[in-house]
Amino acid sequence: MTFADKTLPTGSELTVLKNARIVLAEEVVQGHVAISDGQIVAIDTGVTPQAGHDMEGDYLIPGLVDIHTDHFEKHVYPRAHVKWDPLRAALAHDAQIIGSGITTVFDSLCVGATVTKPERREVLGPMVDAIEAAQSAGIFRAEHLVHLRCEITDAETARLTEENIAKPIVRMVSVMEHLPGRRQSKDIEAYMQRRMADTGETRAEAEKSVRGLLDFSDDISAKVRPAVVALARGRGLPLLSHDDTELHHVDEALAEGVTVSEFPCTLAAARKAKSHGMSVVGGAPNVLRGGSQSGNVAVKDLMAEGLVDILASDYVPRSMLDAAFMVASDEDFNEDLPAAIRTVTKTPAEVSGLTDRGEIAVGRRADLLHVGVHAGHPVVRQAWLKARRVL
Repeated sequence: MTFADKTLPTGSELTVLKNARIVLAEEVVQGHVAISDGQIVAIDTGVTPQAGHDMEGDYLIPGLVDIHTDHFEKHVYPRAHVKWDPLRAALAHDAQIIGSGITTVFDSLCVGATVTKPERREVLGPMVDAIEAAQSAGIFRAEHLVHLRCEITDAETARLTEENIAKPIVRMVSVMEHLPGRRQSKDIEAYMQRRMADTGETRAEAEKSVRGLLDFSDDISAKVRPAVVALARGRGLPLLSHDDTELHHVDEALAEGVTVSEFPCTLAAARKAKSHGMSVVGGAPNVLRGGSQSGNVAVKDLMAEGLVDILASDYVPRSMLDAAFMVASDEDFNEDLPAAIRTVTKTPAEVSGLTDRGEIAVGRRADLLHVGVHAGHPVVRQAWLKARRVL
């Protein structure tokens, strides 16, 4: 529907966003968009005589869809050994999320303990409850959903997953394994250095701890991983494999019905996942840094082969917006702006089953961002969620 059709809704509040560079799925056009009753109701090019919000020639893009951010936990534990009230932490997290241009976020909550963070077992339930409470009360500005990222090396993970997976706000599950010499931490020397820094162990103590960890972890994983996979498949939730590194990791994921390879650590793993129809997620911080913080494959190298479908914020919410605009402006990536924006909007929405959003198109949900550019940096000036201005 366009303005020229003269069939805009009547009896409802109509908001016109005019004089914008509208980033559609395949092109950028100069024009205006009308939104009403939560949806995009019209798109047209050129100048409109109607009153409305003047975008002053800035970009109008879909609200970002982030399928993986660990950032909520950083607000729950703002400092080591300092635990914040989960609801207050959720509201602080939400402010950063919407300020980063993310209108739909999958808060990725760790299920199960890790060596340095045993408290994750106890805090999972309160974090899920806080998200549910804030969402149902309408006090979030972004829409929050939950992505359970399940640590298969903890014997408690299957129980914790079962206790939370039926909650309506839980919409995605991933399986992950953080062990020395495996996946993300394949460089065991780098792992040892990080462990000693985190735990204060001596070299001898760390080596003894690692030997003990590896001795029992495989037995645990052999029971926990299939249990988590069965729970996810039983609920019909998207299932992701985290930090695929070896080819057999991809084979295992394919056999389980996994459809998304999240943050593959090697070019070979990403190639195999993509060749078998899996969607591939890269970390936006990796793009901005020019490489992996843990010494694994650079997302830029994956993108050079067309292997990356989605960029997620991982641990820096604002990184998605920055990465998309950087990719579009850097000729080394060979991506135009619509293609770059799709990696943080349309494609993650589709992969997560949220086909009502992620694109500026008539009938889609009116989750929108007014983005200006200052000194090469994108700046979120306004944001709308379901046609309601939230920023």
